[in-house]
Amino acid sequence: MQAVKEEMRMKGKNIVLTGIMGCGKTTIGRMLAEKLSVEFIDLDEYIEEKWGSISELFNKGEEYFRDIESKAVREVSEKKGIVIATGGGAVKRIENVDALKKNGIIFFIDRPLENILSDIDISERPLIKEGKEKLVRIFNERYELYKSTCDVHVKNTGDIHSVISEIIAYLE
Repeated sequence: MQAVKEEMRMKGKNIVLTGIMGCGKTTIGRMLAEKLSVEFIDLDEYIEEKWGSISELFNKGEEYFRDIESKAVREVSEKKGIVIATGGGAVKRIENVDALKKNGIIFFIDRPLENILSDIDISERPLIKEGKEKLVRIFNERYELYKSTCDVHVKNTGDIHSVISEIIAYLE
């Protein structure tokens, strides 16, 4: 564990988690950062602290939100040796992917859609407030993007501890 933390610090590499909303990025990211004793940044929380609620930002239009998200990605990508959980749509802009890869290794957290649909709270998610069918559409639109932009594809089929172990094993 100490070797992974030291490696992250020495090489200045971030662990970046991408994937569809509800795939476990925030939960996995927090646990991973705690296990490695490094800083954790949830990009959505970072945005809300600096610019206000994501729902309100989305009310000004998705493009407006994506511009702010890109600013946030550039800012957090400058840090080194941290764990970052991105928003589900961060990979929609190649400039975000490039910024995240500059100091980071991107892990796609791939959780089966049926698992996400069974436990996601749509009231907290501005993009899918009209229903879970929209999540299915978003998943289908973005799946190949997640796969093509990641450095490591990790399956999350239920045991978060095995996902964390797989990420750590990759880094070792």
